Amino acid sequence: MLGAKEILKEAESLPVEERTIIIYRLLRFLYAPSPEIDKTWINTAKHRLSELRSGKVKAIPGDEVFARVKEYVL
Repeated sequence: MLGAKEILKEAESLPVEERTIIIYRLLRFLYAPSPEIDKTWINTAKHRLSELRSGKVKAIPGDEVFARVKEYVL
């Protein structure tokens, strides 16, 4: 059986698409999907979209959001 170092060395030689598949599958092993959590996120997204469409809240441009994040993190 290959160890982590050998697996990573092998993975480095793969095309980016195949590495992405491996990463995705590994993350699914670590963080199995939860229908309950997915349902909560869907409801949250629908609620936020409704607020945007109704004018209750105002959208912030993505560039501004990322600029704020950079200020906070750095």
